[in-house]
Amino acid sequence: MSNSVSVANEGGVAIVTIDNPPVNALSFHVREPLLQALVALRDDASVSAIVIACAGRTFVAGADITEFGKPVQQPDLRAIVATLEAIAKPTVAAIHGTALGGGLELALGCHFRVADQGAKLGLPEVKLGLLPGGGGTVRLPRLVGALKAMRMIVSGTPIGAQEAHGAGLVDAVFEGDLTTHAVNFAREIARKGGPFTPVRERDERLGETDLAAFDAEAADLARKARGLEAPVACAQAVRNAVTLPFDEALAAERALFVKLVASDQSRAQRHLFFAEREATKLPGKDTPKRRISRVGVIGAGTMGGGIAMAFANGGYPVTLLETSQEALQRGLATIEKNYAVSVSRGSLSEDARQQRLGQFKGSIDHADLGDCDLIIEAAFEDMAVKKEIFGKLDAVAKPGAILATNTSYLDIDEIAASISRPQDVLGLHFFSPANVMKLLEIVRAEKTASDALATVVDLARRIGKVAVVVGVCHGFVGNRMLAARGSESEALLLEGATPGQIDKAFTDFGWPMGPFQMGDLAGLDIGWRNRKARGLTAVIADTLCEQGRFGQKTGRGFYLYENGSRTPVPDPEVEALIRDKAAEKGIAPRTIAADEIIERTLYPLINEGAKILEEGIAARASDIDVVWVNGYGFPIGKGGPMFWAGLVGAGKIIERLEYWLELTGKDVFKPASLLKRMAESGSWEAGSTA
Repeated sequence: MSNSVSVANEGGVAIVTIDNPPVNALSFHVREPLLQALVALRDDASVSAIVIACAGRTFVAGADITEFGKPVQQPDLRAIVATLEAIAKPTVAAIHGTALGGGLELALGCHFRVADQGAKLGLPEVKLGLLPGGGGTVRLPRLVGALKAMRMIVSGTPIGAQEAHGAGLVDAVFEGDLTTHAVNFAREIARKGGPFTPVRERDERLGETDLAAFDAEAADLARKARGLEAPVACAQAVRNAVTLPFDEALAAERALFVKLVASDQSRAQRHLFFAEREATKLPGKDTPKRRISRVGVIGAGTMGGGIAMAFANGGYPVTLLETSQEALQRGLATIEKNYAVSVSRGSLSEDARQQRLGQFKGSIDHADLGDCDLIIEAAFEDMAVKKEIFGKLDAVAKPGAILATNTSYLDIDEIAASISRPQDVLGLHFFSPANVMKLLEIVRAEKTASDALATVVDLARRIGKVAVVVGVCHGFVGNRMLAARGSESEALLLEGATPGQIDKAFTDFGWPMGPFQMGDLAGLDIGWRNRKARGLTAVIADTLCEQGRFGQKTGRGFYLYENGSRTPVPDPEVEALIRDKAAEKGIAPRTIAADEIIERTLYPLINEGAKILEEGIAARASDIDVVWVNGYGFPIGKGGPMFWAGLVGAGKIIERLEYWLELTGKDVFKPASLLKRMAESGSWEAGSTA
């Protein structure tokens, strides 16, 4: 047939094999020969059944998303599925690896689906700001029911083969050679005879739907979507499958897909999809990697314990070091408690918990780090403390061990220069809680060896992190831009805004929470300590900290948290404090609109990002977007700050920055030269993905 699609005949059962590495995406060069093969087999009297299988490590893992937004080359997936459904002889999808998106929709066009034990099946298009466009929202409910289908499609989370079998999505699950089992399954089905009912004609499960319960759950999902359009459209498309005739529901799905694919939100989410992959690309494609068999973590507190868990969860043995036996036992007990909570929630089995706990070896002796291939210190943000630790590591770590610091701000070049092997030193900035948060800023110091960098980029992927390589400066990418975002927070308070008003402007924009609620959650004392170390002040936040108001952990911060609650309640004492401080400075309060709050916080954020690009701290504008979406909660539907800047228009941002610069005289509003060039060219840099 072609290099991408081949056909073999085993005793009357035709095996159609798709071979389009790495993930067998349904590109045009696959669809065209696939349709030709199906038409030929439909009319071939020597063929009694058809099995669709895939070469390589997976079944079809989706459409070719590089084709989205471009004119569709025929045949499209819908034409292939329609052809499959019209074949009178039994058709069987043999699913191994993953059947995702268009891959699962292809399988839904078959009469039957069989899978191996490790297969995963799902429709994750919502994560690209889309819904399934090949009939998935109309066919899946006919097999698993409308509620189950909505949950799968709105979450985008794949399910395992056994769950799929129990739900009615898969007809059989096999161990061993899947293609052989699929051929035998198809032969037996053909021997029994038809007629074979296509999925489109199976309406029994739809009749079970309680529309009131469906609508209530759909409304709850819409609230959780925080302004994202795709989850709402997905729920509507599944509802259409219940309330409309098949072909009308199919047409409605297509109309929703066409609308979404042209939207800014989907463009933003597709941008992020490619940006995450681009962020891990380093110069020197074939750079060798060092072997990592055991990881050492210094510090068993909140951050160190979370880092240790992240590696244990990824299958790596961990040596956890503390300064005393008491601190070590406290840290290990917290880790054990965290795993116990996961078991109680059903997200972790007891066997998995025991296996992960077995990965830990506790110690209070630096010499025990001698067999570690990667050592990460997670001590206090204090240069003297970190240099002392690295001095000890220089003495005990084996040659070639990678030595990493989990600093949020400090100069890694200075740390590296303090020991005899600067080529082995880099930064691994985890975000708290480190065992949960996806982002990992990998900080390349001046003398970091290329193989050390390549090793940790690969390692980040293995432990499920989204990695971005950044350069050395105070705060790197994320925290440096965070400081710019927060530079006007106190001024806005003093001029008349309340913490609640500012936070609402952020949540209305799409953030999960605003800056003051986030500060209370993280602990106001962290920023206070950092300001004191740098000789900086923040009159409101500093006063709150002097009063022992550190946020949620003390029950009081910018908000009140009564009786251990995590729900923020406005505090009249804080608002009175703000007014008093404003009066001391002679500032008369005024009404501040949400647009002003956004301009004075997010425009400086973007401006600082432009400076970071100018300085080469970030390699790409899209890298900054990955940092801010995965580490700081920037709304995914806006694609990250640099992508969003393109939507707003750099010219408008410059105009408003210059307005506030003239009004306040503050450098944070002085437009970066790269921002001005972006306004002229429409691109952050040559070859930019932004």
